[in-house]
Amino acid sequence: MTHRPIGQINYDNRDRVVLVSGGASGIGLAICESFAESSARVLCMDIDHAAAKALPAAIEFIQGDTSREADCQAAVEHAVELWGGLDVLVNNAAIQPKASYVPLDQLDAELWQQMVAVNLSGYSFLAKHAVRIMLAQHSGVIVNMASGQAHRTARQVPSYGPLKAANVLQSMQWGIEYARQGIRVVSVSPGAIDTPLVRASLEAQGGERELANRHPLGRIGRAAEVAAAVLWLSSSAASFVTATDLAVDGGLGAMGAFADPYPIDTLREDT
Repeated sequence: MTHRPIGQINYDNRDRVVLVSGGASGIGLAICESFAESSARVLCMDIDHAAAKALPAAIEFIQGDTSREADCQAAVEHAVELWGGLDVLVNNAAIQPKASYVPLDQLDAELWQQMVAVNLSGYSFLAKHAVRIMLAQHSGVIVNMASGQAHRTARQVPSYGPLKAANVLQSMQWGIEYARQGIRVVSVSPGAIDTPLVRASLEAQGGERELANRHPLGRIGRAAEVAAAVLWLSSSAASFVTATDLAVDGGLGAMGAFADPYPIDTLREDT
């Protein structure tokens, strides 16, 4: 069978300043690397200082906990001090502890508060201080990483999905709020992506083959594929896109619960 050309997209982000939270691993790292490869000036904010040692030299690092507003303000101010502005904020830092996979009546209150602090308040804190810079510039893009779980749910996930749904609505509200001030805000909802977070919960989700088979494309996604969507949304090619969500989910969201499952022997390993 003849392989047809698939096309290539190249981005030029020279002199653009990008701040990515939770950028030391998984999807966040892929986003940092993709922006850096396109010549952007990238600041990775992460709570894991040890992971920073493995970052490419082109990526700057600042340690911080997004649940603390002071840390979020410091990260934004650091980006501005380094490079004179802030063009793109990617709200990516989120947690989904194994202990949160329980029915609501068994959910620990302290764990709930911790997830709210990181997955919801952290997005607002970073955006609050980023918007102040972007308003002065009359330009900027905010990308909130949401999830397929923002749009559909399952048993024993009473916290992560509802908080990811809130991230989608944050994007819509902020996008409407600042649409006339040159600031675009969007969210991205990945399906299952091959990251440490997903790997840690594979057993709870039925195993890798079962999880892959729930996606019509027949595989788990790659972090670089999500990063590619973020780069497009952050670019001038998406200049008429705001206050909305983009699913990067291998068709997961279109598959009805009543639909016949795909035969598992048709799983794909190619692109």
